[in-house]
Amino acid sequence: MNIAQMMKQAQQMQKKMQDVQAELSATEIIGTSGNGAVKVVLDGHGKFKSIKLLPEAINPENPSSVDAESLEMLEELISSALQEAGEEATKKSEAKMKGIVPPGLHIPGLI
Repeated sequence: MNIAQMMKQAQQMQKKMQDVQAELSATEIIGTSGNGAVKVVLDGHGKFKSIKLLPEAINPENPSSVDAESLEMLEELISSALQEAGEEATKKSEAKMKGIVPPGLHIPGLI
């Protein structure tokens, strides 16, 4: 195999990797707990997208005592904390990977 064929093959592989990364970004993975009282959505990369809580998650004995405003506030607090942690994890991961990958080489999904 000559260098031109290797470069073409590498470009094709890079395009496929980009396509897979885009597909994973658009994929929604749903996890539930407490018979559906808690629902979390992640993308195909495991990045947090959203959370939905039912009143039963806060007060199973008396769900009607939980107002919608309190649920929304708790969902926003949890979402914010998860997004902050995810961003920090991404930064740390990228910093570590940059030390491994040679300068100028970009591997989608890796760094």
